[in-house]
Amino acid sequence: MEKKKELYRGKAKSVYETDDPNRYIMYFRDDTSAFDGQKIEQLERKGKTNNRFNFFIMKKLEEAGIPVHVEELLNDRECVVKKLQMVPVECVVRNVSAGSICRRLGVAEGLDLNPPTFEFFLKNDELHDPMVNDSHIISFGWGTQEQIDEMRAMSLKINAVLKDLFDKAGLILVDYKLEFGLYEGKLILGDEFSPDGCRLWDKETRKKLDKDRFRQGLGGVIEAYEEVARRIGCPLD
Repeated sequence: MEKKKELYRGKAKSVYETDDPNRYIMYFRDDTSAFDGQKIEQLERKGKTNNRFNFFIMKKLEEAGIPVHVEELLNDRECVVKKLQMVPVECVVRNVSAGSICRRLGVAEGLDLNPPTFEFFLKNDELHDPMVNDSHIISFGWGTQEQIDEMRAMSLKINAVLKDLFDKAGLILVDYKLEFGLYEGKLILGDEFSPDGCRLWDKETRKKLDKDRFRQGLGGVIEAYEEVARRIGCPLD
């Protein structure tokens, strides 16, 4: 597969077109950002770690019957993905209260949420990814009711699979975001799943092992990512 021009450069990944019109190459950089790009640093090994972590998780989800866009791991920083028409909303599932939900609702961090909460957010950095509901998504043409129902159902199925995976590794899956897109008219999981887009705590100590270490200046960011990878059996070499 021939890698061609860069089509998109996000905060931490770049997407390249290929000689296959239905396939892209996704490249994971060492760039790390928080607070809508206000805090940016380069963290050595981050691109490699997230690429391999994402591939491992995507394949676990695929084995569980979730359709995913990741097809092949090319090298430490690149993977082949299907070309998707992305739905411009993020799906957020929360098993434990943390982050923005605590600020919005005035609740304490660390409350178990049973059942887990599910929320939609519009993907728009300039607006700081505002929370939206089914009505907004349908009225503004961002998605259909059928797609909304399917994204919600898939997100909660993913939650069951990943909560079990991380629990067996002594970890709490606190919350995470997902993005979906259309491929040949079918809704499938896109983007990435890595410690950049979820919160993971040690089950006994509640030590944070995710991007909050970067947001909160706790240090040891990549070491935490690598620890999570080792504990779930994700190969990094």
